[in-house]
Amino acid sequence: MAWPDTARKRLTYILVAPLLIPMWLTLPDTRTPKGKKLFPITFIGSILWIAAFSYLMVWWANVAGDTARIPPEVMGLTFLAAGTSIPDLITSVIVARKGFGDMAVSSSVGSNIFDVTVGLPIPWLLYGIIYDAPVEVNSVGMVCSITILFMMLLFVVMSIACFRWRMNKGLGFTMFLLYFVFVAVSLMFEYDVITCPV
Repeated sequence: MAWPDTARKRLTYILVAPLLIPMWLTLPDTRTPKGKKLFPITFIGSILWIAAFSYLMVWWANVAGDTARIPPEVMGLTFLAAGTSIPDLITSVIVARKGFGDMAVSSSVGSNIFDVTVGLPIPWLLYGIIYDAPVEVNSVGMVCSITILFMMLLFVVMSIACFRWRMNKGLGFTMFLLYFVFVAVSLMFEYDVITCPV
C-alpha cells in the first residue's frame, strides 16, 4: 500500500484505489507468516468481493445503457463481454509467453464453461431455494443463439486447423473477424433485422 515512486505507477494506484483499499482493509494478506493461516478467510472474502463488484458492474452497465438508450442485451454482448474477458486475456498472454500455449487456450475455454455450468446455476439455485419459485428467463430466439454459438465454435476450430494449429497474425485477424461477425449477427437478431424462425 506504499505510495509508488513513478508517475505512471501513481496514476495506476489512484485509479485502482477504490478497489484496492476496501480489499486491503477486509482481507488478510496471505503472503505474511501470520496471514498464511487465514487463507480460507481471504479466499471466501475474495469471492464475496468479486460478487459485489460484479453486481455493481452489471448495475452500472444497465444504467449507462438506459441513459444511452442501448438495450441490455447489446451492453452484455459488447461492453460487459469485453470487460469481463480482459482478465482472461492478461492471464492467457502471461502463460503463453512462458511457453504454456495449451494452458492459455484451456484457460479461455475453461472460464466460459465455468461461467455456464457454475456461475449461472448457483445463483439460480439459491434464488429457487430462497423464493421457492423458478427464475424467469427470456427464451425468445434461444435456438438461434445456440445455433450461432455452435457455428462460431465450428468456425474457430476450422480456422485454427487451417493455420496448422499455430497462433500467428493471420489467425489473430481471423478471430477478430469472427468476433465482429458474431456481434453483428447477434445485434441483427436483437434489432429484428433478422427474425429467428424458431
